[in-house]
Amino acid sequence: MATLLTSLNGCPATSGERKIASLFDRLLDEDYLCWYDVPLGARGQRPDFTLLHPLRGILLLEVKDWKLSTLLKLDRRQATLQLPSGPKRVSNPLEQVRQYCYVLSGLLQRDPQLVRQDDGHQGQLCLPWGHGVILTQISRAQFDQAGLGEALNPSQVICKDELGEDQDPETLQSRLWGMFTVAFPCQLSPTQVDRVRWHLFPELRLQSSQQSLFDDAPDPDQPLAAPPDLIRIMDLQQEQLARNLGDGHRVIHGVAGSGKTMILGYRALQLAKLLSTPILVLCFNKALAARLALQMESHGAGARVQVRHFHGWCAELLRRHGIAPPQSRGRADEYHEQLVAKVLEAVTDGRIPTGQYGAILIDEGHDLQPEWFQLAAQQVDPATQSLLLLYDDAQSLYRRRKFSFSSVGIQARGRTTILRLNYRNTAEILHTAASFAGSGLTEQTAEEDGIPLVPPQSVGRHGPLPLWRECADEAAELAAVTAFLRERRASLDSWGQLAVLVRTNADCVKVRDHLQRAGIPAGLLAQKDAQAALVEDSVKVLTLHASKGLEFEAVAIPFVGRLPHPKAASVEDESRVLYVGMTRSLEHLLLTSSQDSPFSQRLRTILAPEQYPTTEAACPSPASPTPSGSPKPCASSKNAAAPWKTPKPAA
Repeated sequence: MATLLTSLNGCPATSGERKIASLFDRLLDEDYLCWYDVPLGARGQRPDFTLLHPLRGILLLEVKDWKLSTLLKLDRRQATLQLPSGPKRVSNPLEQVRQYCYVLSGLLQRDPQLVRQDDGHQGQLCLPWGHGVILTQISRAQFDQAGLGEALNPSQVICKDELGEDQDPETLQSRLWGMFTVAFPCQLSPTQVDRVRWHLFPELRLQSSQQSLFDDAPDPDQPLAAPPDLIRIMDLQQEQLARNLGDGHRVIHGVAGSGKTMILGYRALQLAKLLSTPILVLCFNKALAARLALQMESHGAGARVQVRHFHGWCAELLRRHGIAPPQSRGRADEYHEQLVAKVLEAVTDGRIPTGQYGAILIDEGHDLQPEWFQLAAQQVDPATQSLLLLYDDAQSLYRRRKFSFSSVGIQARGRTTILRLNYRNTAEILHTAASFAGSGLTEQTAEEDGIPLVPPQSVGRHGPLPLWRECADEAAELAAVTAFLRERRASLDSWGQLAVLVRTNADCVKVRDHLQRAGIPAGLLAQKDAQAALVEDSVKVLTLHASKGLEFEAVAIPFVGRLPHPKAASVEDESRVLYVGMTRSLEHLLLTSSQDSPFSQRLRTILAPEQYPTTEAACPSPASPTPSGSPKPCASSKNAAAPWKTPKPAA
């Protein structure tokens, strides 16, 4: 069964195209990656089918349902078809797909990791490429009798009678790969397959920078830059899910780092091309809203996709419809409660109309109250019923009563997906975070309409060990954080790839001011203009709560000894807050403490308690493994000379 990355359900595909998709699905094995009508490269050329196989290469196909009775003329450049509206000239499909191949091969050939290095073939593509045409309504005998071989190379054409239900896999594959004009042994590695996808589908590219979830939209009229040595791209499961999200209510339960926000971004851009009515993206925190808004703007969709944090959206609805906001200016949570109640009342009595948006996409839905979902669902256009909700109960930072999705107007039975793999964090960081969360990550199943708790699974990417540092006082913690940031910046492109996460807004100001005095550019993401703060070349300083949905190359979390916060509802809630913070880091994580607390004790237990040396030099080597097999880092003493220095993992 071929891996079909695009579904034909709901697509305006011809009967012949559907037949070919079904044939590929039945007769090709799963190593064949297959795309239907997907634009390739910056110029967006769209063959009917694109096939990629690691041992065969890449094949572009055009499928035609032409009949001899309506094919008036065919030469090597054009075909003339008799349509109900009259004769129409179209491109010769073989020539058309051949031109696609030339552009494609030139694109891939620019990548040093996709060209051959052997003598006599240096600089040529390391994978064969071919092109062909499938005629679903013309038999081989008809093809020969009509002399179509003069305009279409017979070896690059598959005819109607060669597509029967009794077709066997070997014969079909032989015909497909017989379309190659040049063939040679090929063995693409998984990394090379990803590099081919990276070039073919720029919309799937990822950045680790907070400026955008994806690369900026490529400009086909600009000179092509050399591809980077290291790339990030959606994996096949993420791509398949993102490409095939249809209308109706849909729910994705995904663990931290599983690509939920990335899929939402792709879907929003896809809908922006299809819908004329506004699209709304909702989330709970301002920093994530700013990040998503930047992404939409970078792809030219800022006017069609509105990104709002939930309470900002409620206030906007009241202003837009001339309704006075609540008068209370007490505690923020009380004001927000009154704000939402006023919007719900106005929707109920008709002062705020329903169905205002062609689609609504909700990120980090686990932080929203149940009745907020009902409000969002009411604002979706009934003609599309396009609502996407992303959820991870393990990251829920606010106590919510138990509920079912159907009870709040979300009808997603049969349209629910679970993403279990964490792609963001290294195995070392994920192991530390999951061990700290403990029973808070115990799997809890639920009926499809309910809310499961899904523990994350690592994809096995490895990196430096998380650093645990106990310091004499908070000044020493800040010194360790400063040194850690300087060391990490030396190997990165910008300060903006670094973050410091703390529990309170007051600590944000304290850290920001300290870093600025130390000569490190630092900015607060809690400020009003979060978008401007995101694009500045500065260390991002924000609360653990506000970090939801964001990611950074390196993260420092000081003042762990003051956790759990004394005003927290429960220790379990605070554990989730710190778990969320730890899982923001892509590669490097530093945690520091200068006080003894339940959380510092827990981290001390996880991060090599029996190996606490009196100096850095006393760290034993190699470090002993943790129960999971990952080596433990050494924790330096308060008197260590270089408390930020990364320990070397065991060999």
